[in-house]
Amino acid sequence: MSKVIVVTSGKGGVGKTTSTAAIGAALAATGQTVAVVDFDVGLRNLDLVMGAERRVVYDLINVVQGVAKLPQALIRDKRIDTLSLLPASQTRDKDALTEEGVARVIKELRAKFDWVICDSPAGIERGATLAMRYADTAIIVTNPEVSSVRDSDRIIGLLDSKTEKAEKGERVEKHILITRYDAARAARGEMLNIKDVLDILSLPLLGIVPESEDVLRASNLGSPVTLNDPASAPARAYRDAASRLKGQDLPMTIPSDRKGFLDKLFGRRAA
Repeated sequence: MSKVIVVTSGKGGVGKTTSTAAIGAALAATGQTVAVVDFDVGLRNLDLVMGAERRVVYDLINVVQGVAKLPQALIRDKRIDTLSLLPASQTRDKDALTEEGVARVIKELRAKFDWVICDSPAGIERGATLAMRYADTAIIVTNPEVSSVRDSDRIIGLLDSKTEKAEKGERVEKHILITRYDAARAARGEMLNIKDVLDILSLPLLGIVPESEDVLRASNLGSPVTLNDPASAPARAYRDAASRLKGQDLPMTIPSDRKGFLDKLFGRRAA
C-alpha cells in the first residue's frame, strides 16, 4: 500500500527540500518506487537539488489544471530509475492550486508509487495546507533553535485540524526530524539539545542530521546527499530516517555526540 508523506515546517530554511530529496533517494535505493513532489509553487527548488532543472517541461500546476497528464510531467531520476520528480511551477502562484486538482494528482501518484513525498512550502498559507491535506504521515523538520521549534508546534496544530484525516476523526502520523544539529554547540548552550526539542514538541524522533558542509556541497552539485556522499554523516542519518519510516527499529545516534547524551536519553548504546 502506498504512503503519502508531507515534509513540512513552520519556518523557512530548515532543510525541507534537502530532506525530501535525501529521504526520497534513500527509499528509492532500496528498490521501492518513490515520487517527490514540489509544492513550493513560485520558487521551485526541489528540481535544483535533484539535478533536474533543465529537464522540466510540465509541472504540478499543469497537471492540476489538466494542461498535461501526470506521466508527461514526471521526471525520472537518471541515477535511480525508481525515483521520480514532479516539479513545481516557477511562473505561477499558489492560488493556481485547487483542492480538487491536488486530490486527483495525489490519487494518481498513489496508484503508481510506493511512496509519495510532498515538499511543502514553509508556514501556514495555501500551498502548505494543500501539501499536507492528503498526507498519511508528516515529517516536521526543525532546527534546534527556539523560533524553529515554536513554529513547528504551530504546524502540528494544522496537521491535527486541516487534513483529510483530521476531518475523518483520524490522526496524521507525525515525526520530528532535527537538522543542522551540533552536539558541541548544544553542550555549550548555544542551541537547544535533543531533549529540549522533544519535550516541547512531544512527538517521536525520526532522525538527527548533523550540521555539515556535505549537505550544501551535494545541493550545489544537484544531487541528494544520500547519493552524492553516501559515507557522510548526513547521508547515514537520512538513510536511518528512511529505514525508520519503513518500520525498522534503529538506535538513534549522531556521529558528533561524544559524551553519550543520546545513549542516556534513549537508554541504549550509541554507535
